[in-house]
Amino acid sequence: MDAAHFEDTLAGHGVGPLVRGRTTTLQVNVGKRCNQACHHCHVEAGPTRTEVMGAAVAVRVIELLAATPSIEVVDLTGGAPELCPHFRWLVGEARRLGRRVIDRCNLTILLEPGMEDLADFLAANRVEVVASLPCYGPENVDTQRGRGVFTKSIAALRRLNARGYGRERRLDLVYNPVGAFLPPAQPLLEARYREELRGRFGIEFHHLLTLTNMPINRFAASLAREGRQAAYMSLLVNHFNPATVAGLMCRSLVSTGFDGRLHDCDFNQMLELPLGAGRGGGPRTVWDVRSLDGLAGQPIATDTHCFGCTAGAGSSCGGALQ
Repeated sequence: MDAAHFEDTLAGHGVGPLVRGRTTTLQVNVGKRCNQACHHCHVEAGPTRTEVMGAAVAVRVIELLAATPSIEVVDLTGGAPELCPHFRWLVGEARRLGRRVIDRCNLTILLEPGMEDLADFLAANRVEVVASLPCYGPENVDTQRGRGVFTKSIAALRRLNARGYGRERRLDLVYNPVGAFLPPAQPLLEARYREELRGRFGIEFHHLLTLTNMPINRFAASLAREGRQAAYMSLLVNHFNPATVAGLMCRSLVSTGFDGRLHDCDFNQMLELPLGAGRGGGPRTVWDVRSLDGLAGQPIATDTHCFGCTAGAGSSCGGALQ
């Protein structure tokens, strides 16, 4: 299946090509270092990775944020973003500029040595937490993320709940499938999560976000080893839903990597597809642009992995699109 197939599919449904709208979210991947090495991770993050955002890039990111009034949300991700030495500075500066800040947290990082005050820091800065929890029971979580991760995740959620998260402070959970299948209906799964986590552990949260596993990097390698790569791609293609295209996150999000390179989304970043690659393109790094406000109308770089965001109910960093 070649890269043009997704573009052809859009054209066939009269919903393409994809172009950028107003930029409202700046997603900042601060590095690939993580205290976990999850099987599905499209970043291929882990404890041995050394890639991390330096001070010069962090400063430039904040300069661009200040120069782009349309950006409402700064979405910090990784790896474990909290392991970046400039994480807390980025949070403080983004909050000083009046922007919402999201921490995409793997939960277990709150229990790591040196992170004892992390929950207090997040609460004090009114950071919204989007926490990965691929199931409400230990078997699936530990299979995907490592032995003992579920128990640690529950302990971390209790720590967040004790500081008002899940009540007056925003706490969303993230589900992604353990295997090569699409997520179930988000509202129904959210109700089950709430029933199980509240009933068994007293855990409160706001919403569950369902994400589709992207057929890239670590998950793609797993599919290849199992001989399921072609079947999974066929599943995504056959479940293409044109109604999801209007809400795709790449229309309103810019992703920057730890090295300052700009991309249309975090998935394109991991595939090293530059912003708008292939159809004229756009600025390549945070130093190539004075503001992100001028990107509206520019083409969005696509490839076959984009079927992952448009299959079934759709998938984005904010969960299902329908």
